[in-house]
Amino acid sequence: MVFASLEFLLLFLPAFMLVYALGRPAWRNTILLIGSWLFYGWLSPLFLALHMVLTVIAWVGGLIVDRAREGSSRRMRWLVGLIVLNTAVLCWYKYANILALTANELMSAYGAMPFEWQRVALPAGLSFIVLQAISYLVDVHRHTVPVERSFINYATYISMFGHSIAGPIIRYDWVRRELNQRQFNWTLFSLGARRFMIGMSMKVLVADTLSPLVDVAFHLPQPSLVDAWIGCLAYSLQLFFDFAGYSAMAIGLGLMLGFHFPENFNRPYLARSIQDFWRRWHLSLSSWLRDYLYIGLGGNRHGVWNTYRNLFLTMAIAGLWHGGDSWNYLLWGAAHGIALCVDRAWAHSSLPAIPRPLAHVLTLLFVCLAWTLFRSPDFHTALSMYAGQFGLHGIGLGDAMAVTLRPAHGMAAVLGLLCIVAPLLQRRAEQRWAQARWFVTGAAVWPVAGFLLSFALIASRETVPFLYFQF
Repeated sequence: MVFASLEFLLLFLPAFMLVYALGRPAWRNTILLIGSWLFYGWLSPLFLALHMVLTVIAWVGGLIVDRAREGSSRRMRWLVGLIVLNTAVLCWYKYANILALTANELMSAYGAMPFEWQRVALPAGLSFIVLQAISYLVDVHRHTVPVERSFINYATYISMFGHSIAGPIIRYDWVRRELNQRQFNWTLFSLGARRFMIGMSMKVLVADTLSPLVDVAFHLPQPSLVDAWIGCLAYSLQLFFDFAGYSAMAIGLGLMLGFHFPENFNRPYLARSIQDFWRRWHLSLSSWLRDYLYIGLGGNRHGVWNTYRNLFLTMAIAGLWHGGDSWNYLLWGAAHGIALCVDRAWAHSSLPAIPRPLAHVLTLLFVCLAWTLFRSPDFHTALSMYAGQFGLHGIGLGDAMAVTLRPAHGMAAVLGLLCIVAPLLQRRAEQRWAQARWFVTGAAVWPVAGFLLSFALIASRETVPFLYFQF
């Protein structure tokens, strides 16, 4: 069950919101926790069991870390042990398959018989749950937050169905006060519902419409220059609108329940550098990597070369975190790590600053080329796509892509580009037409119209999972 599905929109969400609205304020965390567990159980009872076990371990672990004497080796051993345990669970589910596949390939190359392997399924949302648990334990150790003594409150924080499947990565400190006391009123519900409808429109009208085009492009054995760049640019839009749409829906659901989650995107495709891009893309992950990994490695405190090493390692680990089905994710993270090092070196040198328009173009070009590696199911596919992007397989539109292309794809791409550029014009439009009735009416009606159209599309075709569910 995903947000953009009939089961969620017609069954789960209305039933849950009715019970949540009728329940007493003191019961709402319990209602939210039970509803979230039912949501996970709908996906898989085994995933729910694992999720509950990890929740209990992290909650009890936080209590133990808090009770241990400040500065004692026992306190540090418990913290490290809990982090290792959570990381080990994540690594097993994420990387067992790729390690087994790689081992079999090496054995076959040396003439040995490969062993049988039954694929391990990755529980939905496990990556985000583990990162939230680690941040909570570290913050308790650092006294950044007080330990949560209520299991219901902690489990609600970890399990909230609105964000735990694919982010944003919510830190306990961001919701601590609202776990104990929050507003639940029509104003917040309306704002949340509007945000949810906008997110669904982003997901269904843009990302899902471009999905078939991307699938065809990345399965062509020898894509032409036009084929490869259509696939690359379509995927760049698909990934952004799929993930940003999910984040908007999660933020909207949070508002509907009385929680204020932080923004997760800030017009990343308008960035002027790779550093600027990572200040705008997946903000909850970027800040998590900075605060719990980059600074932990030493940050920029121990000289220039150690700073570059830490930047590279942080991004390489971030790439590895994204998936275990292919080593491409590690290469993608390493590429971004190198780009961040080059960007930092250029900024701290005496070289002239790159003109802003050119900086925009170069940044977007690098990001799109890196997305090619990110999307490709294996390295051979990535090489084939790169060959196509540089015209080594011909230039013109191929037959398979010509058959797949429809006017809807062009409309989705144009709509996506307009949505990216629109915030630049928003303030000027509000200043000029804020009092105009047609402008006020349009601002109120278009999310509803987009939602209704999205709902009609959902009802007429198979559900398309969110891309970040696989991470």
